[in-house]
Amino acid sequence: MFDNHSNNEGERRPRPRFHRDGEQPSRPRFQREGEYQSRPRFQHEGDEQRPRFHHDGERRPNRPFGKPKRNNGLYSERKQQNYRQQHEDPTKPIRLNKYLANAGICSRREADDFIQAGVITVNGQVVDNLGVKVLPTDEVRFHDQPVRRERKVYILLNKPKNTVTTTDDPQERHTVIDIVRNACAERIYPVGRLDRNTTGVLLLTNDGDLAAKLTHPKFHKKKIYAVTLDKELDEVDEAIIRTGVVLDDERITPDALEFPKGDRKHIGLEIHSGQNRVVRRIFEKVGYKVVNLDRVSFAGLTKKNVGRGKWRFLTPKEVAFLQMGNFD
Repeated sequence: MFDNHSNNEGERRPRPRFHRDGEQPSRPRFQREGEYQSRPRFQHEGDEQRPRFHHDGERRPNRPFGKPKRNNGLYSERKQQNYRQQHEDPTKPIRLNKYLANAGICSRREADDFIQAGVITVNGQVVDNLGVKVLPTDEVRFHDQPVRRERKVYILLNKPKNTVTTTDDPQERHTVIDIVRNACAERIYPVGRLDRNTTGVLLLTNDGDLAAKLTHPKFHKKKIYAVTLDKELDEVDEAIIRTGVVLDDERITPDALEFPKGDRKHIGLEIHSGQNRVVRRIFEKVGYKVVNLDRVSFAGLTKKNVGRGKWRFLTPKEVAFLQMGNFD
């Protein structure tokens, strides 16, 4: 096709794909000295093909092209959720109720009840006084069963309707624990509460420290709700809500109130208050009934890519943000 591999101006011209006899060459298309060349199949002209095996019989490894990829797939997604336990100082005592909560036995409040009931022993001695501290190396037993520290588990659930936010319901109604029962062997419990017919983001964990932060009023946790009312919100009532509604001797003022769908019946509400049924009570105070209530965000966690009634493990990055108190 071409007699020479450069034209009169000195520009490089492509080597023909086929010889004159019709055979395809095995060498690279460009062979100028000093330029990048692909690894030749033959070491030198006339030499034999590059051997696939070393002299000792070991196979030559294939050379990867480009930068080697980081081995991020060493562990499965489930194993990646086995978060590393933070280093504990064995000489630093911690409160007994916190120890029990971190072990996934119960919440701190429930632990206080168990301690006063005398069902907790430390190193063989019954402990029934609140405020007792133990060391991580102490032997703690609950109903004569050894208490073992569990790995921390964090699950985000997109709660459906007709589901009770509790670990056990005397009326045998469907609970959030029934949905995530097969997620892990550890005992987890919901952080906070959502009404039976309120849907949306709910966190379940056995991390007592984090649960205490997320439920304590002094930690301002952003919560965003999608609210559907039985009728359009009047401008006068909107102004009342924006200035604040008094509930249980506390003025509740929303951080934001928007109309995302362009009508005044569907409302986006951002609030920090942790009062029980706070969103429904705000609108009931000014004469409206909440038809549908969906929590779309809680402490920075959203239900993106999590269908109704589905759940997923939190990523290590999300857990780190929560532990650092980055709730917004």
